[in-house]
Amino acid sequence: MTLRFLRALDRHQVPLYIAAIAAGGGLGLLAPRAAPALERAIEPALMLLLFATFLGVPMTQLGRALRDVRSLATVLTANFALLPLLAWGLSLLVADDRGLLLGVLLVLLAPCVDYVVVFAGLAGGAGPRLLAATPFLMLVQVLLLPVYIALFAGAELLGVIEPAPFVEAFVLLIAIPLAAAATIQSLARKHPAAGAITTAMADATPPLMMLALAVVVGSQVAAVGSQLQVLMRVVPLFVAFAGVAAALGVLVSRIARLDAAGERAVIFSLATRNSLVVLPLALALPPAMAIAPLAVVTQTLVELVVMVVLVRVVPHVTPARSA
Repeated sequence: MTLRFLRALDRHQVPLYIAAIAAGGGLGLLAPRAAPALERAIEPALMLLLFATFLGVPMTQLGRALRDVRSLATVLTANFALLPLLAWGLSLLVADDRGLLLGVLLVLLAPCVDYVVVFAGLAGGAGPRLLAATPFLMLVQVLLLPVYIALFAGAELLGVIEPAPFVEAFVLLIAIPLAAAATIQSLARKHPAAGAITTAMADATPPLMMLALAVVVGSQVAAVGSQLQVLMRVVPLFVAFAGVAAALGVLVSRIARLDAAGERAVIFSLATRNSLVVLPLALALPPAMAIAPLAVVTQTLVELVVMVVLVRVVPHVTPARSA
């Protein structure tokens, strides 16, 4: 019964994710006092989701993915040489509000390293290639984010950012789930229990994604609603960023002559930002910058809707072909 239920969830993932977003939003609005508890649940929910995601990608494929220099170079070049210019141009539209400016730059300059693998996989993207790119994406954004913030917003704003939450997020959301997944996979050949965990977590990925979406939205929706008039300024920027980034993903992938799976992975990497990892950075900002984390959360809400749309659209605009 449970297995049939989980398989049914797997067949209807996109509408169920929309329902999870709606449920989280409803809970956050009807019970705003639950927000702190939901916020504490974000990291455990994401750790479980990413563990299940990493477990579903055979680690033996990572070596081949790392040798795919063309895909890796395309992802890194587009994310760190092209998209920063787009982020900077859009941020000029809110340059009069330092909190909004910092929030916009923090989230748009940081490529996603977590649930992008899930959404790209739903659209037929090359999950192993994205997974192989994850350490590079995280390392380079740690190095370049301060540089771009100083260039685009000024060195004085850079001084208010506390780096410790960024490192903590990397350890909790990437290093630990990836190490745990690699360990279980290595044990699965000899120990039936490890194989059973792998199967169970694969079936549990849709409900874990629903849980993560619900707690993220539920934890922040009331705060976003209280500043909705101000935050509406950034909604068109985030929509525009996702649309232009996705189109850029198609362009650079075809210039690089990637196959369809690689192209889909690049599109999602460019369109998806690292909002859940940079949120702790934004929450650690001084009270005068209190709008910045709300801008980051607003980007998350916009992005989740965009991801659901892209899962449906991207396979139709990236026909199967050889690299």
